[in-house]
Amino acid sequence: MTVPPPPDRRVRLPRAERRAQLLGAALEAFAESGYHACAMDDIAERAGVSKPVLYQHFSSKLDLYLAIAESVSDEVVRTIDTVLETAEGNHDRIAGCLSSFFEFAARPASGFSVLFQSDMGSDPEVAAILDRTRQACGESMGRVLAEETDLAWDECVLLGTAMAGMAQAAAVSWYARRDTLPRERVLELLSTIAWRGWGAVPPRAGASVHPG
Repeated sequence: MTVPPPPDRRVRLPRAERRAQLLGAALEAFAESGYHACAMDDIAERAGVSKPVLYQHFSSKLDLYLAIAESVSDEVVRTIDTVLETAEGNHDRIAGCLSSFFEFAARPASGFSVLFQSDMGSDPEVAAILDRTRQACGESMGRVLAEETDLAWDECVLLGTAMAGMAQAAAVSWYARRDTLPRERVLELLSTIAWRGWGAVPPRAGASVHPG
């Protein structure tokens, strides 16, 4: 998620630009302090607006957080879809999906920690966003399996969702150790495990599932 620069306090921004700027300020605040320790006053001050202006765009702190969470989720799904559409061969798809997702996690302004490591993870609405993200990525991977194997659609989605869940769990674990555990080593380990599992699924006759 791209964080726009703070605007001049004297400038009256169009509604869409103001909303994007408020989301950027909130993302920074949530990333630094967590949801529960962050107040709307903090976000308004960071954005350079009054609290009433903030409430004109978002009815509550939860409303603001959920808007960020949805945006982060959408970007994750787009990232995975792009790799699956452009990579040639399943080995490259797996490596590309893992690499792109971990690159996203490592980018400070992406919002990864705000959604995937949030102190709001047990909230039903947030949990639903996390589930939808994993399911959407799983279905994208499942479509590849469905095109290249004789597995049933539900089986393809199951395997795709398992792969997405593994990547998500591993990224969360790595993020807490990122100063001592090199990302390259983590990707090497995960790619090996993932390919051994994915590559063991018998391809449909004539399908090309290996690197091109």
